[in-house]
Amino acid sequence: MKHLERSLQGKNSIGRYILMAVLVFFVAQMAAFPLLLMLLPVILSNGGNIGDFPAAMQNPSDYGISSNLFLLVMMGTFVIMFFLFAVLVKPLHGRTVRETINGRKKIRWDRIRMGIIVWGIIILTDTAISLLVSSPTEYEFRFNAAAFIPLLLIILIVLPFQTSIEELLFRGYLAQGVARWTKSRWWALIIPSVLFALMHIANPEVKEYGFWLSMPQYLIMGLMLGLISILDDGIELALGIHFINNGLTALLVTHKASAFQTDALFLYHDVDPVASLISISIASVLLIFILQRIYKWDFGIMNRKVLPELPPIPPIEAETVSNQ
Repeated sequence: MKHLERSLQGKNSIGRYILMAVLVFFVAQMAAFPLLLMLLPVILSNGGNIGDFPAAMQNPSDYGISSNLFLLVMMGTFVIMFFLFAVLVKPLHGRTVRETINGRKKIRWDRIRMGIIVWGIIILTDTAISLLVSSPTEYEFRFNAAAFIPLLLIILIVLPFQTSIEELLFRGYLAQGVARWTKSRWWALIIPSVLFALMHIANPEVKEYGFWLSMPQYLIMGLMLGLISILDDGIELALGIHFINNGLTALLVTHKASAFQTDALFLYHDVDPVASLISISIASVLLIFILQRIYKWDFGIMNRKVLPELPPIPPIEAETVSNQ
C-alpha cells in the first residue's frame, strides 16, 4: 500500500494543511467576482438589484446570458484552483501531484479509463431506463447543435480540472492527511466524505428538495469514491468516475434545480428526489461490486492501520554470509 502511507513522509503538520485549505478555498470564493462582473450589468439593466444575484446564478439564461459562457467562467475558477494546488503541494508537503494521486511516481491511466467506462455505462443505462418508463411529458428533448457542440468542448477540455481538483483535495490530499493523524482507513473514508457532502450544501438541489433528501446523495457519492480509492490504493478510478458523472450530467439531462444549468439534450420537468436517492445508492453498490470483481480487492484492508512500510527482512543465509 502506498497512497495513504505516502502522507507519513514529508512535511505534514496540521498548519500546512490549514494553509493549503485557506489559500485554495480563498481562490474558490473568488469565483463570485468574475461571475458578479458578468451578471451585475445584466441584472441592473433589467431593473433588478444585487439581491437578484443568486437567481441569476441559478438561471443565467433568464437574464440573457449564454449557459455555455456561464459554465466556462465558473469552470475557470477550478482551473486556477488546480494549478494553485499543483504549485503549492510540493513546497508545502514535499510530495507531488502524482504522489497525492496514488503515492507513486506514475499515474495509472488505465484506472481512469476504467472508471469512465464502467460508471458511464451505469449512468447511460439508468438514464435510458428512466426515459423509457417516464411519461412523454416528463422529459423534453431539445437538441440545439449550436449550443451543444460548444458545451461538449467545455466538458472535454475544462471540466476535467473541476472534477480533478475535487478528487485531489478530498480523496487524495485530505484523505492522506486524515490517515496520517488517525492511522485509520475508516476515518480517511468518513471525514473527507462528510466534508465533500457539506461542500455542496449551497447547491440549488438542496434548497429545492431539502437537506435530508439531497445531502445523502452527495454523501453516498463521496463514500463510494472514497471507498474505491482506499481499496484501489489511489484515486485514479475516482478521477474517471467523477469526470464522466459530471460530464454526462451536463450533457444528457438538466432540470430547474440542477447545479449545472446547461443546454443538455433533455430537460427533466418532474424530478423525484427519493427516486434519485435510491438510484444513486443502487448504482454505487453495483459499481463497487463490478470493480471488486475486476481488481480483486480485499475489503479487510479497511481494518489495517496506516503505518510505515518496513523494509523486507533479509534471509538468514544473507545474514550469515555478511557476519563471516
